[in-house]
Amino acid sequence: MSHHQHTRCDNYYWMRDDERNNPEVIAHLEAENRYCDAMLKQHQDLEDAIFTELKDRIVKDDSTVPVKDGAYWYHSEISGDDEFARYFRAEDAHGLNKQLLIDTNALAEQHEYYDLGEFSISPNDRLMSYSEDTDSRRIYTIRFKDLVTDTLLEDVLEHTEGQAVWANDNQTVFYVKKDLKTLLGYQVYRHLLGTAQADDVLVFEEHDASFFMGLGKSRDESLIMLDLESTETSDTWVLDANNAQGQFTQLCPRSHGHEYDADKLGDIYYIVTNWQAKNFRLMTAHQSVIGDQSKWQEMIGHRDDIMLECVELFDKYKVVTEREAGQLKFIVYREDGTHYPLEFNDPCYFAGLGENPEPSTTCARLYYSSLTTPGSLLEFDFATGEQTVLKQQQVLGDFNAGRYQSERLFIEARDGAQVPVSLVYRKDSFKKDGTNPLFQYGYGAYGITIDASFSSNALSLLDRGFVYAIAHVRGSEMLGRDWYEQGKKAHKQNTFSDFIDVTQALVAQGYGHADQVFASGGSAGGLLMGAVVNQAPQLYKGIGCHVPFLDVLTTMLDESIPLTTNEYDEWGNPNELDAYNTILAYSPYDNISAQDYPNILVTTGFHDSQVQYWEPMKWVAKMREMKTDSNLLVFKTDMDAGHGGASGRFKSLRERALEMAFFISLLK
Repeated sequence: MSHHQHTRCDNYYWMRDDERNNPEVIAHLEAENRYCDAMLKQHQDLEDAIFTELKDRIVKDDSTVPVKDGAYWYHSEISGDDEFARYFRAEDAHGLNKQLLIDTNALAEQHEYYDLGEFSISPNDRLMSYSEDTDSRRIYTIRFKDLVTDTLLEDVLEHTEGQAVWANDNQTVFYVKKDLKTLLGYQVYRHLLGTAQADDVLVFEEHDASFFMGLGKSRDESLIMLDLESTETSDTWVLDANNAQGQFTQLCPRSHGHEYDADKLGDIYYIVTNWQAKNFRLMTAHQSVIGDQSKWQEMIGHRDDIMLECVELFDKYKVVTEREAGQLKFIVYREDGTHYPLEFNDPCYFAGLGENPEPSTTCARLYYSSLTTPGSLLEFDFATGEQTVLKQQQVLGDFNAGRYQSERLFIEARDGAQVPVSLVYRKDSFKKDGTNPLFQYGYGAYGITIDASFSSNALSLLDRGFVYAIAHVRGSEMLGRDWYEQGKKAHKQNTFSDFIDVTQALVAQGYGHADQVFASGGSAGGLLMGAVVNQAPQLYKGIGCHVPFLDVLTTMLDESIPLTTNEYDEWGNPNELDAYNTILAYSPYDNISAQDYPNILVTTGFHDSQVQYWEPMKWVAKMREMKTDSNLLVFKTDMDAGHGGASGRFKSLRERALEMAFFISLLK
């Protein structure tokens, strides 16, 4: 492969099979699976024990707290050894005249993989749409059900993104159709119930393949909203939900680099925008002037040290989500402009607004979790800010939150940047003398921030003496927009350097044993793992590398691969020389060398639509060829799964148990 007068040779390119039917490729993957099983067989009892631990912490019979939406209260239930939930609605919060909407277990019964996408109720509460993916490619089929007669309609919409948005006539839905080659949604169709999909009307088409496409409704349900998002640019189009035959109109002119999120309540739009505001600000506009940015009014201004993430609209209150010094904050604004914060006690945590479908409510729901606090559904009173715990995740067994301690650190990276680190350990086994095994997790891309939340699965490591750390490396938005921009494109190396520097500092400060450091990441976090083991393999005893993006340069040069063109604003376009050289310098597949590597576990899904299976497959093959050590290198492919791994609440635990057993066995 030659580009910019530079030639690379890929001896394993033959492993790519877009159709996924090459018998040699399938045989190779199956052989890798057998090899993985054989190499880890001596630790099967440990894996089984951990799987049992993970499963036994889960409440088998559980239900969500009912939430009111229109005339009904909605909730889900799961029971016994069922992998999936059942969804219900009732006439009150106590379950009066409870009606089964969807039994996901029954729908999944005939499939090796099943994902229930979205379901949506028509405005008159009579009809329901739901979407399903049965091959893990994130290509959804939409079906419809009459909730009065409890019968399926004949309408079936194939090759969609999974969203069906109802017009207010209760007979028309809009959906996004996917390009089956790029797997990007690019067309919006209008469907009239009772007609064939072939008769559906194309109402919008996006020709720029760098944009994702999604449909929804405005907060006041007066508009159908079409959101187009690329890495650095937003574009929103709207349609009057009371005029299904109308046309989508653009909210404001598309401008490269302008990212915004708009919602409407009554006559007013609320816009979270980076227009002249790197960390975003909140602006408002009357519906009559929304298309003229010069007439937008500032409600909350830009601040250099606070990232404004989003706003939730209620009739008399607005709840703004912010991030300061890496920590989420929620500010409640009253109609008169006064405001107050919601307070939490943990040093690091994750929180987010829950389901609040009724704008007129006087109380709002909030999800809260920390490294030591199981996931909790809170409700707070708008008038007083007083919080009530509606439900907290129950952890079976002998779990006691008081046994664990979390900390928030800032580690100085090699260029002086202060990298946030969230960590947790069991108090009675932590010595801070460099004797504890250390597990470090990272992601670092797309501005996605991995907040510190509770994981009952992590207890299997903590109870065995591990310190569990999350390195909030550059590439996320943990410390604002600049933190993201300093971990992308030409600055991508900062992501890898941050992770390595955090490892070294945690060991130096006594949080981990120098010879017992483990790390894991998936997808873009798998890229992080691939780069880190090339650049600092001596720091790690074991690595977990899941659905990993490893062959960055080849993939970003191939526009036929799904999502490639959409990613140029994240990684750079290697058709340009500078971007080519930047990616070449860190791309894990291109930088494997003859050196000792850690013990490595690699997993993927054969049907992965985001990171194609051949990337880890080729990487493992080349690693076997080049590495100079005798450490374990095992590769497991789920032949039925995609990017999200196995479906179902218990099936997916097998993957977690596999990695934990892999790491724990290396301590011996």
